[in-house]
Amino acid sequence: MSSLNLFKFLLSFVLLAPLTLLSCTKVSDRQAPEIEVIDHFISFFDQASDHQVALDYLRAHWQDSYAIMAVEVIYLNQDPLVTSELLGILSEKTGQRFAGSINEWYQWIWHQEPFIVDNYGDFKSKLYEKIDPKFSKYFLGRTSSAKIRLDEVQWGGVRQDGIPPLRNPKMILADAANFMEDDHIVFGIEVNGDYRAYPKRILAWHEMFVDEVGGVPLVGVYCTLCGTMILYDTEVNGVKYQMGTSGFLYRSNKLMYDKATQSLWNTLWGEPVIGPLAGQGIQLPHRSVVTTTWGEWKGRHPQTSVLSLDTGHSRNYDEGVAYEQYFATDRLMFEVPFHDKRLMNKEEVLALRFPEYPQEQLAIATSFLNKRSLYTDSIDTLKFIVLTDRTGANRVYKLGNQAFKNFDQDRTLVDSKDEIWTLYEDKLYNNNTGESLARLPYHRAFWFGWHAAFPNTRLVK
Repeated sequence: MSSLNLFKFLLSFVLLAPLTLLSCTKVSDRQAPEIEVIDHFISFFDQASDHQVALDYLRAHWQDSYAIMAVEVIYLNQDPLVTSELLGILSEKTGQRFAGSINEWYQWIWHQEPFIVDNYGDFKSKLYEKIDPKFSKYFLGRTSSAKIRLDEVQWGGVRQDGIPPLRNPKMILADAANFMEDDHIVFGIEVNGDYRAYPKRILAWHEMFVDEVGGVPLVGVYCTLCGTMILYDTEVNGVKYQMGTSGFLYRSNKLMYDKATQSLWNTLWGEPVIGPLAGQGIQLPHRSVVTTTWGEWKGRHPQTSVLSLDTGHSRNYDEGVAYEQYFATDRLMFEVPFHDKRLMNKEEVLALRFPEYPQEQLAIATSFLNKRSLYTDSIDTLKFIVLTDRTGANRVYKLGNQAFKNFDQDRTLVDSKDEIWTLYEDKLYNNNTGESLARLPYHRAFWFGWHAAFPNTRLVK
């Protein structure tokens, strides 16, 4: 099945059945009758409209800025005659011959200088409110203030919170988690002595949890498509942001939304990028997430709690079921504008960025770290050490002026003075002097997703 037909099958399912699953923009200087052309594009979804009138209008008044609107209509439209006619107009007016390959049309548009009509956001608002009325606020009147290219924002196939976040989810003690096997993958976090494990097998169906951990309001965001689990504080400067899953993607990475303003937030940046909060200097502080096995995490932290199967939703939470086919290949479900072939798309990297140095990012291939249990590096003047244990789990700590020569891949390090240090989740601790080195924020990501978000990232492999 082609990508276009597959997507239209998904769309028909979403529209007809209750849902249970799944300033970078340069605005056109032309003042064409934009409201009229937007209405013509939207009319293709009205069975009572004379579609030929709209098609004739587009042929007679074509502008290059209409291309993205034509592609988005084709993306969602279920009338094969309209699709055929619009593809013909696109090919005729642009000189491109991509037939029904939506991915190729998107790639071509994304590699042009951004060129959209002045109220392109209003078009997106009218188009996607037909799927979910809540989508209207995401884009209405927000064209000029967007901090990312609006033509790169794609619908992911679900309504708002259609992939249901877990809000204040039930946690159980480790001894009660008899559904977990030692080799199951978990995302481990520690906040103020509160240790928690979130099984990948559960979180892949929900992609987000919202909770208070160690007295801190947090959101854990798992983007299955880009392989990234990030933990954010949701209180910034006294304001608590209530986050949810928008249903949209930017460069194959899920966009969050906040309930108060319906602004859209870039998950990997932790920043609002569309809506009234965009450009206000807001950035969610992010924390560490350890990707490891249940056996290893439980062995280190027997007091840990773990996410319960009692989520209030009916899913097949067996290990490896969610996104099984997607994880099994290197192919993408949603394209990104560019690829870097130094690593395979879905090869995992340890992703590092620090708020003190917003222009510098670092990706370290986990295959590289698996051969080096102790690795040191720096971003600008910040020196750090990456420790990789016997399961392949990574932890990152501020290095300061210390130098280490040995790590037993468990809990013990030896520094250059032969002094013994102990690894804790929140610090490295010198058993003799009481000196400690603080943990730094980090997470893992698929290479393609990290590179799409940070094209200038440094890579170690």
